[in-house]
Amino acid sequence: LSFIFGILLVLTIITAFLSQFSVQKTAALAILVFSGIKFLLVAFQFMELKKANAFWKVIVTLFLVLFIGIIALII
Repeated sequence: LSFIFGILLVLTIITAFLSQFSVQKTAALAILVFSGIKFLLVAFQFMELKKANAFWKVIVTLFLVLFIGIIALII
């Protein structure tokens, strides 16, 4: 748990630094990707989705891909 928490903390710091860049689309896409990684880490580790049925794992991952994809198309 400490290792995953450390990764989440590093990803949050990287996201904060990326938000300062002037290239809006590239920074926004990178922030979306890092946020998606953080979402999956929290869902699988802390919400114990890794022990859940494969259906739920696929549904959560597809939701994330669709959500990030739609937002990326809007940007």
